[in-house]
Amino acid sequence: MAIPAHDVLRFGNQAKKREEGQSMGDVAARFAEIVGDANLLSGEAIPEDYAHDEALTTSAQRPAHLAKPGSAEEVAELLKAASEHGVPVTARGSGTGLSGGARPREDGLVISFERMNAVLEIDTENHVAVVQPGVTLSDLDEKTTEAGLGYTVYPGELSASVGGNVGTNAGGMRAVKYGVTRHNVVGLQAVLPTGEIIRTGGKTSKVSTGYDLTQLIIGSEGTLAIATEVIVKLYPRLPHGATVFAPFETFDEVMTVVPKIISSGLAPHILEYIDNLTLAAISYNEKLSLGVPDSIRDTAQAYLVVALENRDSDRLHSDVEELGGLLGDLGAMDVYVLEGPSARKLIEAREKAFWTAKAAGADDVIDVVVPRSAMPEFLRKAREMAMSREAGALGCGHAGDGNVHLAIFCKDTDKRKQLLTDIFALGMELGGAISGEHGLGRAKAGYFLDLEDPAKIALMRRIKESFDPAGILNPGVLFAERA
Repeated sequence: MAIPAHDVLRFGNQAKKREEGQSMGDVAARFAEIVGDANLLSGEAIPEDYAHDEALTTSAQRPAHLAKPGSAEEVAELLKAASEHGVPVTARGSGTGLSGGARPREDGLVISFERMNAVLEIDTENHVAVVQPGVTLSDLDEKTTEAGLGYTVYPGELSASVGGNVGTNAGGMRAVKYGVTRHNVVGLQAVLPTGEIIRTGGKTSKVSTGYDLTQLIIGSEGTLAIATEVIVKLYPRLPHGATVFAPFETFDEVMTVVPKIISSGLAPHILEYIDNLTLAAISYNEKLSLGVPDSIRDTAQAYLVVALENRDSDRLHSDVEELGGLLGDLGAMDVYVLEGPSARKLIEAREKAFWTAKAAGADDVIDVVVPRSAMPEFLRKAREMAMSREAGALGCGHAGDGNVHLAIFCKDTDKRKQLLTDIFALGMELGGAISGEHGLGRAKAGYFLDLEDPAKIALMRRIKESFDPAGILNPGVLFAERA
């Protein structure tokens, strides 16, 4: 008896589904064998929190599997099995990223480092710490404080993990003095998707032996290898600090002041600008009272926040006086010196600017970086671009290193995409880049492919293929998956 063609197709699909189900069951069993049944979740058993990070424009996606390894060897076995079965892998720290880099694939495996969260060593002689990737910045800060030292990368969220810092080359407000993650990580233990475990760098301050694989892996957003141990630089904690807060009538005045502060030799460890609307929002949300008179608050367009530190209180006060005089000479409407709790509250409020923007209904948050000298032109033109589309571009940023954080308010998806394309293109034309510290993830990867030099992208693809021949590590991140 002949079987109708549509029934043959139906029977074939059923057989295919049985094979796929068996294959998925096999790989789940293998993952569970590696990490233990208690440390593997699959399907609906995976909590929703693992389906996304904090990006505003990428939808949540629950993965097929969630594994919680306890060692580099377990990570190696997971990656080897994933490569064999063609399972896409997303590494996850605390999930605080802002570009969709930790948003997994539906058929994928999330490797969460919540069990690998130990500070393995505080080396006070070499001023380094050896940590696992799941260590949070708050935990590391607590451990290093006991030794009178500190890790200086503060991207604005202390629940963020060191592994996440490595993935995105995170920066933060202290980058003006101490640099970003790549300036503060000297070595890694990392696992390749083939299951090989490598070590790069070490406790030494410099290396000139072959390719610098440490720096190549930093900022690669989990697309080349997965870090399972990180050696970070530590700096002595300076006991005295003060924060100077100055309002200005225009953005251009603020940006004109910045290079003069940098060249003064005062060495601020925080140098930030905040626009008037953002300051009003964070002040309201955080119940922040700065003592600014209404007459100034009503006319100031932007504010500069400058934090100084010193090991000697008299020298700090001398530096603060010099800075106050410099700001006054350069057009500040007034100068306020904050110390102790007041200074901490202002810095904490600035660090929460993203959450304030999110609560206010921002449709996206971007972090274009340009040369410091180009910031006035970039900010002016970016705002004009937004206004021409009846959109908003508000925010704050790291004035000391040219990193502009803008909250974008534009509900129309097509208009917003074109606006962001134009803003990113402007930043690149001025000598900058699409992202200064958030990374491209999934949210900004398409803009990167559209705007970046094709020869550079082709080279990056070849590097990716060399590290990850099976293409399992964070597919769709950096190199967007086209429809």
